Amino acid sequence: MRGFFSIALAAALCSGTAAHGANLQISPVSISFQPGQNSAGIQLQNNGDTPLYGQVRVYAWDQRDGIDALTPTTQLVASPPIIEIAGKSAQTIRLVRRAGAPVGTPATPGGAEQTYRILIDELPRGDPQQANVAIRLQYSVPAFVLPSDTQAAPQIEWSTFQRAGAWHLRARNTGALHAQIGATSVTVGSRDVVLSKGLLGYALPGRTREWALPADVAGALPAPLAIATNVNAKPQSAKAAVARD
Repeated sequence: MRGFFSIALAAALCSGTAAHGANLQISPVSISFQPGQNSAGIQLQNNGDTPLYGQVRVYAWDQRDGIDALTPTTQLVASPPIIEIAGKSAQTIRLVRRAGAPVGTPATPGGAEQTYRILIDELPRGDPQQANVAIRLQYSVPAFVLPSDTQAAPQIEWSTFQRAGAWHLRARNTGALHAQIGATSVTVGSRDVVLSKGLLGYALPGRTREWALPADVAGALPAPLAIATNVNAKPQSAKAAVARD
């Protein structure tokens, strides 16, 4: 399962304390398990007057070929998996790491964090186990199992490359911690172009994330690119060279 599922996820992907969609409020919008911590919770608040129904699914979150990839997992369990929240009420989803859950990504066992996505689907009233049930809204909450090394940090290497005639920006994270890439702009020649005013995306540890560049940037390539961005809420400046691969 590759990529995110719906543009409706945008609210849940943004940094902050809560995500809102229709009458459902989710808090927090990002979960971090400290070393040795085996459980955490997500609170779902129904601000409407009528009940909300839904399901909760957990996926291992990876990145392949520069895009996100989600795979069902049992290493992190959500309880309850089926939700019914009365009007003006709240429910807590408990996330539990199973005993024997691995540490580190396949590329860096024991050295990097584990990354997951918790998908919360708001469904019409009915049996969520039935086939072909339409999803009204979907929220995606990232969950990270932090490495034991408290000095772990993301290390981003930026580059541009061309694929099938289109230019892309690549962020390669060689560090042991995810990089949440926020507001980002690039300078090519004398031109400044905003790529994102908010969350651009994540580069997971040991992985790469890629984005297609807009025409006003691509038209000036190949050329060095100056990048101003926020990584894990900290401003950074970098250069993106033209990749040779």
